Amino acid sequence: MAHNTYAIGLDFGTNSVRALVVEVQTGREVGTSVFPYPSGQAGILLDDRDPDLARQHPADYLQGLETSIREALADAARHEGFAPERVVGLGIDTTGSTPIPVDAEGQPLAFDPRFRDNLNAYVWLWKDHTSHAEAAEITAHARATRPAYLAKCGGTYSSEWFWSKLLHCARIDPEVFDAAYTWVEHADWMPAVLTGTEHPHRLKRGICAAGHKALYHPSWGGYPDAEFLRGLDERLVRVRATLPETTYNTAQAVGTLTPAWAERLGLPAGLPVAAGAFDAHLGAVGSGIAPGTLVKIIGTSTCDLMVAPLDQDLADIPGLCGIVPESVLPGQYGLEAGQSAVGDIFDWFVRTIRPAGMDHDALTAAAERLRPGESGLLALDWHNGNRTVLVDQRLTGLVLGLTLHTTPAELYRAFVEATAFGARVIMERYEAYGVPVERIVNCGGISAKNRMVMQIYADVMGRPLMISRSTQTCALGAAMSGAVVAGAGAGGHASFAEAIEAMTGVQETVFEPIPAHQRVYDRLFALYRRLHDAFGVEGVSDDLYDVMKTLLTIRDEARR
Repeated sequence: MAHNTYAIGLDFGTNSVRALVVEVQTGREVGTSVFPYPSGQAGILLDDRDPDLARQHPADYLQGLETSIREALADAARHEGFAPERVVGLGIDTTGSTPIPVDAEGQPLAFDPRFRDNLNAYVWLWKDHTSHAEAAEITAHARATRPAYLAKCGGTYSSEWFWSKLLHCARIDPEVFDAAYTWVEHADWMPAVLTGTEHPHRLKRGICAAGHKALYHPSWGGYPDAEFLRGLDERLVRVRATLPETTYNTAQAVGTLTPAWAERLGLPAGLPVAAGAFDAHLGAVGSGIAPGTLVKIIGTSTCDLMVAPLDQDLADIPGLCGIVPESVLPGQYGLEAGQSAVGDIFDWFVRTIRPAGMDHDALTAAAERLRPGESGLLALDWHNGNRTVLVDQRLTGLVLGLTLHTTPAELYRAFVEATAFGARVIMERYEAYGVPVERIVNCGGISAKNRMVMQIYADVMGRPLMISRSTQTCALGAAMSGAVVAGAGAGGHASFAEAIEAMTGVQETVFEPIPAHQRVYDRLFALYRRLHDAFGVEGVSDDLYDVMKTLLTIRDEARR
């Protein structure tokens, strides 16, 4: 009888890296390990002088890579039938856009003694918003000269993305910018490290990062042209010359595991390593994404992913983070939206505001006892800006309805409701442009752990919400890409369709919307949309005189 085979998924998140060992034939997760990044605050290097800055150290990635895989293999060894020799492939996801300045050999500048104390030479994490002015400049320049560029990325370029970060570095730290031969997305660097292809002339870049964050699209020949970049800053043209014309999807291998890394990790040399992608995109794969399925990856922020066949006549959708061919699945457009902060908002409230010493569990228990509308509060979920549909990192949070009787639990629930309203805005934007949402699958730590949040989301969105069977869907999706690049002949899968059928599923629990709650939330959502547009859409004029009074009316009705 043939032995089962295994694949490894590496999920490099905002605060840690997770390794997952998965049985290819069943999706059974047999080994796992989480390595928290040791640098900075929960792995993030900050600057008290600039709240928009967020960087990371690439050494944390390398240490986490080795430690997490070794520990996950040790965990898997407890299962009968497992052996490292039965691992057939490896896949990787990371945050993004998280670009790394590297030298002519492909080594991060953070390893250069000259830049040991210079955060501009470190990794520019996705949530670094220091380049908001450059993002606005890129948007204006593209609107005037290359409107097609904007059409494929939702109409607005973001400070979270590749070119705005490079342009900002060129302007604030020319020494670092000039020392960088090129910039490499974290999602592309990790596979290159494992396959010995870090040299910029050998590096294979993924369509996921290039298409959603770096203005890459086959319809205009790849990355933005030199003339367009010269209109922003001549120095960007040099970087453009280092970028390839061809990109790769996660069904394609970038190389094989080098003997040196095989020895360090305790794996066979020559394992195929898939092209990298962003965590949310492979999380969608691990959740069983298909046309008509909206996958919500709910964590510190959210990503809301959908796919559509390449032969579908698809409209350009304002506010999306890109419509990119094969960024999620081969043969499908990948459509990305999301919210810049969700779990981060709840965590900020607990850790920074410290409400009466209550933790998440205590706040959830108290908030769950409240009825919709009972608090009289309405919040905007823009504590870290708005990713979709406004694409504006200069927006901030807001709470209306505060009184001297407002409790911490009421505020906590209001923040949860605000993120649910933001999720509904995204769903309605998809549907307004001809992408029907027939099924919603949630994944990520919050969806698995907090029933209150899921019920509120179901009530606000007015749809049944399913939860992915795996609690580690990003790592699972990465492992699935490893199984696909291995191929059926080597004990992997012939396609993602086959891998999804064999390795994914949903939990039995489904959160159904409660009609009485829906009716209240529909009223609150109408008020949310007015605030959303009044503060987030230029030129909108709305008399908000009645909003506070309407909130009190809804509060009083809920309490009766």
